[in-house]
Amino acid sequence: MGVNMDLVSTLSDGRDGKICYLSTSPFEIHHILCKLETLDKHPVFGSLTFPEKGKGPFPCVIACHGSRGWVKHQHEHIENWLNAGIAVFRIHSFESRGVVSVGEEQMSVTYAMMLCDSFEALKLLNTHPKIISEKIAISGWSLGGAVALYSAWSPISEILAPGGERFSAHLPIYPAAHLRPDDNRWEKVPIKILHGDIDDYTPIILVHGLIDDTKEHSNMEVIVYENSHHSFDSMEPLTWSPNAIKLDSRTVQIDMDGNMWGEIEKGKIIPLNEPIERKLAFQYAMNIGAHFGGNEITRKRVMEDSKNFLIEFFNI
Repeated sequence: MGVNMDLVSTLSDGRDGKICYLSTSPFEIHHILCKLETLDKHPVFGSLTFPEKGKGPFPCVIACHGSRGWVKHQHEHIENWLNAGIAVFRIHSFESRGVVSVGEEQMSVTYAMMLCDSFEALKLLNTHPKIISEKIAISGWSLGGAVALYSAWSPISEILAPGGERFSAHLPIYPAAHLRPDDNRWEKVPIKILHGDIDDYTPIILVHGLIDDTKEHSNMEVIVYENSHHSFDSMEPLTWSPNAIKLDSRTVQIDMDGNMWGEIEKGKIIPLNEPIERKLAFQYAMNIGAHFGGNEITRKRVMEDSKNFLIEFFNI
């Protein structure tokens, strides 16, 4: 899709602003791979902010929120990136669809929808005069971390950006890393995952498994933070959320035809393409309840690690 100037705010004379653009809402990766052309376009929006210093053009990070939407510690990362001379485009995937949070249902807005939002933003920003098109990275937290991670999987980028636009680097922060595609092709760009060792919401075992599966096909690495739960970069006290839908060591397979399935228990395979199938999987698994909360030592480290990764990659 080309840029629809009727939907784009004029930003060239200002430092920040809201940009509206068109996206789609596939429920699952299956729908991106197999049914994208059947889905209607609809408006979404994001917020583009430029550094206070400099005239540009600037490198840019497309940022994706987690299951609770935009929260304080994510904005603190963004402030660090802006101070380092990096523009930031915050995607408002929830607000665009009238949703506040999905932590206890994981249905209203999915990573597949957010992937579409992200690639449409990438194509849009590739045309912006104050953005360096070959220096657009993607980052995100938790649900948004899964977007930042799987946007590096080539079959997705080939479908969502057939014109060849690609993210130049990926910075997933405690992502859900449970998808295991048979088509093991990944973009040959840096993928730096930041994850806590005792995360019981999106367990690090899934990250290690994905890295092992893709070590000959991707540039994927992880920094592991000791004694760190989910949301380790926040200032929130450690909290038990009894109704949060979490992951365990089980994975979701994606076959060469784009069909998704999982082994819900030994010998019991269920399809996972459609909403009703995801609901049934949640009922079978009964994976609810997880810890969230910051770690002061980790918080300081990760704020520096995320910024330094981008500074080094962007060479600024």
